[in-house]
Amino acid sequence: MPASELIAKTATEIVALLKSGEVTTFDLLDALEVRIAEVEPAVNALPTLCFERARDRAKTLGATPMAERGVLAGLPVAIKDLLNVAGVRSTQGSPIFADTVPDSSDVAVTTLEAAGGVIYAKSNTPEFGAGANTFNEVFGATLNPWDTSKSCAGSSGGSAVALATGTAWLASGSDLGGSLRNPASFCGIVGLRPTPGRVAHGPGALPFGSMSVEGPMARTVADCALMLDAMSGWSPVDPMSLEKPAQSFVGSTAAARKPKRVAFSVDLGGITPVDPEVATIIERAARRFEELGCVVEEASPDFSDVQLIFQTLRAMAFATSKKDLLVRHRDKLKPEVIWNIEKGLALTTEEIAAAELARGRLYHRVRAFYETYDLVLSPATVAPPYPIEQRYLEECNGHRFSNYIEWCTVAYAFTCAGLPAISVPAGFTESGLPVGLQIAGPPRGEAALLSAAALFEQAAPWAHTLPVDPRPPRA
Repeated sequence: MPASELIAKTATEIVALLKSGEVTTFDLLDALEVRIAEVEPAVNALPTLCFERARDRAKTLGATPMAERGVLAGLPVAIKDLLNVAGVRSTQGSPIFADTVPDSSDVAVTTLEAAGGVIYAKSNTPEFGAGANTFNEVFGATLNPWDTSKSCAGSSGGSAVALATGTAWLASGSDLGGSLRNPASFCGIVGLRPTPGRVAHGPGALPFGSMSVEGPMARTVADCALMLDAMSGWSPVDPMSLEKPAQSFVGSTAAARKPKRVAFSVDLGGITPVDPEVATIIERAARRFEELGCVVEEASPDFSDVQLIFQTLRAMAFATSKKDLLVRHRDKLKPEVIWNIEKGLALTTEEIAAAELARGRLYHRVRAFYETYDLVLSPATVAPPYPIEQRYLEECNGHRFSNYIEWCTVAYAFTCAGLPAISVPAGFTESGLPVGLQIAGPPRGEAALLSAAALFEQAAPWAHTLPVDPRPPRA
C-alpha cells in the first residue's frame, strides 16, 4: 500500500490492517519517514526522531503472537517531549536539559508500549510546557499547518501538528491549563483531557498533584478512545492512578448514546472574553446537539473564583518543582517560567489556603450542576490561531489579559474542577482556520464524553480534511 494511502487512514483503520496482517509496523514506519521528509521542514513538529529504536521494537513485536500485542498491535505513536523515553533525547523544551538522554521511560510511555505502541518520535513543546504557544530555545517554533504564519497553540503543539499533517496517527499530550485542548482546537484535531488519575504518569516530583494530566490526541474521536484504552490503568508509580474501567472506551464510543440535557455557554458565565467569530461558530456547533434530539440550554457552572484557584495553585506547583532550577539556571529559563516560579515563591499560607478552599467549593458546585446537565459545551479556545511571533494571546474582544496564561481560562476552568474535557473540531473561520468545541463531562465521565463527541462527529464530520499539507500565509 502506498505511503500516502497509509498516512490518510485513521489509527483505528491502521490497527485493523495490522491485526489482519495486511501491513506491518515496518511498513508504517517507512510511510512515516516519507511523510516526515515531505512536511516536517515546514512545520517543525517532530524535532527528535528515533526510528532505529522503533524498528528494534517492531522486531520484538513481530515475534509476538498478535493476541499478545495489545490494543495498538504495533501502531507507531509520537510522544510529547515532556515525557522521558529511555535512550531518546528528552529535553522538556529547555536548554537546561537539551542533551539529556534518560535511562528509563515515564510510566505513561511504558504503558503505551505494553499496549503495543511503538515510539518513533518526540513532539515539540514550549519549555516545561509553560505557555500556550509551542516554541523553545532548543528546537525553535512549531507552525500551524493551516497557516504557517500562525501559532499551533500549546503546550502539546508538536503532537497536534504531527496529527494534522499526517506524521502521526496517535500522539501523547499533557494538559494543565488547556495544553492538550488548545492545540487540538488550533489544528483541527481531537484532544482529550482525562480525569486526574485516568492515565498514570511519573515518577515525578509531585505525585499527588491533580492539576496536570497526560492524555490522548488523535484525528478522530474513535482514535482518541483507542489511545485512551492504551494509556489508562493503575500503576504503583502514580498514587493517583485509577484502575481500568470494566468497559473499554472504544466500546463506549461505538455504542454512543445521546445526552438528554446539555448546557451551553460561550463564556462560561462571563469569566472570559471570546472572539465574536469563534462565538458564532461554537453556538452553531452547540445547536447540533438539538438536531440530535438533546435539550440544549444556556447555562454554566459558577466559575467566578477560577482565577484565584488556578493562578495560585499553578504558581505553587511551579515554585515547588522548579525553585532549584531558578537558583541554578536562571539565565536559561524563559521569562514566563521565571515569573511563575517567583509568583509561587511569594505566595502566603493564607493565599494557598484560600485557593484550596475555593477549589473545594467549586467542585461541589460543579458536581451539583451535573445532576441537572449531562455535559457542558463551550469554546476550546477563545480566539482563532494568532501570529506565531506573539508569545501568547495578549488580548481578545477588547480585553487585555493580565498574564501569559489567562487567555486559556475557558479551558482551565474545567481543570480546576477536576473534570474530563475534550476538544473536537467545530468549523473554520472565514480565513480557513480551525475552531474547536469543548465538551466537558461529569467527574470520571470519559465514557459519556467520548460517546457525545462521537455523535457530534457523525453530525459534523471533519476527518476527511486531514492530513493537511502545510499552507503558507494567505495573501
